[in-house]
Amino acid sequence: MIRMLQSHYILIFSLLFSLPIIFFFAPHFISPHPRQLPIPLPDELDDLSLFNHAVSSSISSKKAFTFAKLGSHNPTLKIAFLFLTNTDLFFAPLWDQFFNSTSSKFYNIYIHADPDSHIKDPGGIFKGKFIPSKHTERSSATLISAAKRLMATAILDDPLNFYFALVSQSCIPLHSFDYVYKTLMGSSSNGFGFHRERHKSFIEILDHESTLPSRYVARGKNVMMPEVPFEEFRVGSQFFVLNKKHALMVLKDRKLWRKFRLPCFKIESCYPEEHYFPTLLSMQDLNGCTKYTVTRVNWTESVNGHPHMYSPPDVFPELIYTLRQSNYSHDYLFARKFSPDSLKPLMDMADSVIFND
Repeated sequence: MIRMLQSHYILIFSLLFSLPIIFFFAPHFISPHPRQLPIPLPDELDDLSLFNHAVSSSISSKKAFTFAKLGSHNPTLKIAFLFLTNTDLFFAPLWDQFFNSTSSKFYNIYIHADPDSHIKDPGGIFKGKFIPSKHTERSSATLISAAKRLMATAILDDPLNFYFALVSQSCIPLHSFDYVYKTLMGSSSNGFGFHRERHKSFIEILDHESTLPSRYVARGKNVMMPEVPFEEFRVGSQFFVLNKKHALMVLKDRKLWRKFRLPCFKIESCYPEEHYFPTLLSMQDLNGCTKYTVTRVNWTESVNGHPHMYSPPDVFPELIYTLRQSNYSHDYLFARKFSPDSLKPLMDMADSVIFND
């Protein structure tokens, strides 16, 4: 009996003694975030089939272009607007007004909505525009897959889709559709009269950001080698406008994808969608990119990796005029991030300010 009591006291004493040690050393051994799960193999194979189909279809698309060029009319190139969302499209009425100002022969709409979010179809011009979608997760390669899925679907759906504009549910247009179309396509964009070298992709590509080292090793030391040396690693905005040449380049890629699809250990430094596209295009066709984005984002007051969110008290004509201003050769065409309750003040000045170029 005495021996049992002694053992009991020894056990209690050991536990009490070990608690401070565990408290002190735990942060060094336990990650503050769970390690990400890899993309499921069935999803990978399903996507690969879709991407291969889109790439192979581009050959027949070129034949269709040639036939149309030789025929009695020239085709009108289109902008494919790719909405990537995990919430309802709060600004659908504003975008609806944006698109309704022109003929549908100039654009197409595609929506990738996280199936776990049970997003409502906003109706109007967005009705029936949802594509087959898969789960997406912040700080993971699933966002890359979703963007590629949108591009592949758009390429298969309409061979006249020439520019692919990726936007989020919190994005709004800053100009009329006519202004956006002319800015991207140029004045001689109908048919084949445009100069292809002018039609670059609008994607931010930065190589001197202070966070690059920590982001590069987010999957582990030397994991990105040899495919992606640190000196080739780039960062940029998650949202962009790619031309068809670059969209196909993204869909063809397997080499870099093998690295960027790997889950991260350091979740706080892991933003694959902000690195994959800039790095790939920088390595394969830097001169074909503007290296800047046409989507305005305010990072001066970011919180937990999220940019500043504009709310109703911020929404005045002066804000729109300010958001349009750019240090580059084109105005900003879109902006984020706006709170859902900003819709009413935005709609109130849609005709008089936003779409009044």
